[in-house]
Amino acid sequence: MIYRFRQYIPVIHPSAWVHPQAAVTGNVMIGSDVYIGPGAAIRGDWGKIIIEDGCNVQENCTIHMFPGVTVVLKQGAHIGHGAIIHGATIGANCLVGMNAVIMDNVVLGDECIVGALTFIKADTAFERRSLIVGNPAKKIKTVSDEMLQWKTEGTKLYQSLSAQMREYWTACEALTEIPDADGESGHSIVYKTWNESKPNQ
Repeated sequence: MIYRFRQYIPVIHPSAWVHPQAAVTGNVMIGSDVYIGPGAAIRGDWGKIIIEDGCNVQENCTIHMFPGVTVVLKQGAHIGHGAIIHGATIGANCLVGMNAVIMDNVVLGDECIVGALTFIKADTAFERRSLIVGNPAKKIKTVSDEMLQWKTEGTKLYQSLSAQMREYWTACEALTEIPDADGESGHSIVYKTWNESKPNQ
């Protein structure tokens, strides 16, 4: 859902995809080919949020700030499931891993990768191509060309997903049986535990 706050109405490029179960509020600008997943909360009430072209903000992410602060996700930033960005600047083509927490006034240089569950404390800056992990976060090495290529290809999938969602996404009722090869209802799903399913050794 898209919500006005005071005089601020979110500005969203027509090529972006914002899931109806995301909440985008107030002073927010979303660029082209951006994907915003269900459960994301992007709240520009006390400050401003800029999400540049080609970014993705996945399921259950939170983006917010202290009063008067602008949060920026630069072009191609990739924010993994459940991550929190609070008052930070995320450089171009960065990856923030699942359930990472990026605190106030953090600045990530371009092409950084932040590991899942990492905590970056306030007022911290990392140089371009830092591979960052831990709690508290630290740089463990420089992002290699191969790792950056892997990240970039993953982000391209999300950039193309925006267009695919606009074309193919629709609410529907669940099936109660698996269709057969002709599209007709077939057998019901039978679920087995791993111990029941794994081959004998």
